[in-house]
Amino acid sequence: MKATIVPVTPFQQNCTVLWCDETMLGAVVDPGGDLDRILDQVAEHKITLEKIMLTHGHIDHAGSAAELAERLNLPIEGPEAEESFWLDMLVTQGEKWGFPGARNVTPDRWLKDGDTVTVGHLSFDVLHCPGHTPGHVVFYNAPAKFAIVGDVLFKGSIGRTDFPRGDHATLIRSITEKLWPLGDEVTFVPGHGPLSTFGDERRGNPFVGDDVIGK
Repeated sequence: MKATIVPVTPFQQNCTVLWCDETMLGAVVDPGGDLDRILDQVAEHKITLEKIMLTHGHIDHAGSAAELAERLNLPIEGPEAEESFWLDMLVTQGEKWGFPGARNVTPDRWLKDGDTVTVGHLSFDVLHCPGHTPGHVVFYNAPAKFAIVGDVLFKGSIGRTDFPRGDHATLIRSITEKLWPLGDEVTFVPGHGPLSTFGDERRGNPFVGDDVIGK
């Protein structure tokens, strides 16, 4: 597996372009905006895109998903169905936050906890991790010990829960019950900021570190 991160939108959201290096088939995870910059990376690495994957429905993660899907005739997979609450408001979110051209999104495939998403020969486990938003999902590739976690967890922080249908206690459970069991050695791409590992966050994250939650 290969992957590159393209920070997009004024919020510097970590859009991930990933691909199977055996087939050169790839996916774009969370195309929030700046499609030309994303597609420059696709062209540079000679990737053939086969799908779009969404962790959740906030504007900086999903604002350009409909345009990319239409432009390249790509299916959209994810998030979980509860996220229709946000995906149906992408136009409204765009007007509020200054994202012109945002369009509402209905995925071709809603995902559930335990589902699998494939990209070329790669396989990603789907974990439903609500709390930041109700239908947020995480994508995990076990052979590479690699996860794309959206806005669930960050290096030294966690996702906001003050948006509609956010819930702090639910987010903490998602992290400790869904992510931590995957193993300390897992490297994750957060929705914003630098990469980290689950082990580093268990040791030092002031919100969900083991010493904070009493593990």
